[in-house]
Amino acid sequence: MPKTIKKVGVLTSGGDSPGMNAAIRSVVRTCAYHNIECIGIYRGYQGMIEGDFKEMGPRSVNNIVNKGGTILKSARSSEFRTPEGRKKAHEHLVKAGIDALVVIGGDGTFTGGLLFNSEFNFPVMGIPGTIDNDIFGTSHTLGYDTALNTVVDVIDKIRDTASSHNRLFFVEVMGRDAGHIALNAGIGAGAEEILIPEEDLGLERLLESLQKSKASGKSSSIVVIAEGDKIGKNVFELKDYVEANLPEYDVRVSVLGHMQRGGSPSCFDRVLASRLGVKAVESLLEGKSSYMVGLQSDKVALTPLEQAIKGKTEIDRELLRVSDIMST
Repeated sequence: MPKTIKKVGVLTSGGDSPGMNAAIRSVVRTCAYHNIECIGIYRGYQGMIEGDFKEMGPRSVNNIVNKGGTILKSARSSEFRTPEGRKKAHEHLVKAGIDALVVIGGDGTFTGGLLFNSEFNFPVMGIPGTIDNDIFGTSHTLGYDTALNTVVDVIDKIRDTASSHNRLFFVEVMGRDAGHIALNAGIGAGAEEILIPEEDLGLERLLESLQKSKASGKSSSIVVIAEGDKIGKNVFELKDYVEANLPEYDVRVSVLGHMQRGGSPSCFDRVLASRLGVKAVESLLEGKSSYMVGLQSDKVALTPLEQAIKGKTEIDRELLRVSDIMST
């Protein structure tokens, strides 16, 4: 018999992403709709260890659907990695009468939730929140769509100055292990080349491509690079290499950094967050645990947390082909 859920805790952990507040709002209001209580846990697992809890009702999440970041704050917790830390966290949850958890974050957050569930048989449901879109079991993670729009908007602005000065710009975007942002934003912004961790373009092919662009009459070029791309040690060394081998190019570097994680979430991310929050709470009420709620073929579906953590997301090969054609 699954235990009766009367009070749900919600937290955001790891890095923030646009859409997290919309997901918090959805969890809180779904709890209210089903006449159960919702408790906000501040600063992720560290706040759970310290008992940093606050009761949340439908009106406490007014006017947050449009805000980036997370009102519940986020913190890394080395203490939660220890059995003692997790025991302390469990004691605080029991004391507060919390029966289940909704954890919003990436694979680190899910790993912590899965471990906590296995040690204390505590119901946990995950919502994927990371701009990198590198979680298995969902076509979109919260914040990914917003980050894409931010990157495309910035590259459009960079292209204006690139064209005015006949320059080559290397634009580095986030994506340490996954090139989803670089590939999609690169196609959307009309980049001449896209460098991602999943594909080793090679220095010679890059030079060849840039030479071809120059010969075809292009007076400026944009190359989008995921931060985890292996073609050079870093984007600045890549710039030096290209300048040494193609002196006709005036090369500039723009590292977009954390601006990609900020800003008001797109309509897509707000709707996705609302759908995932409802499914997370209702799945807990149905007695389910240790799942991630995600989007599969535009339907909200459940993936076991273990699978979401260990599974590998694949880059879209068709998009790579489209990128090659578009750079002609």
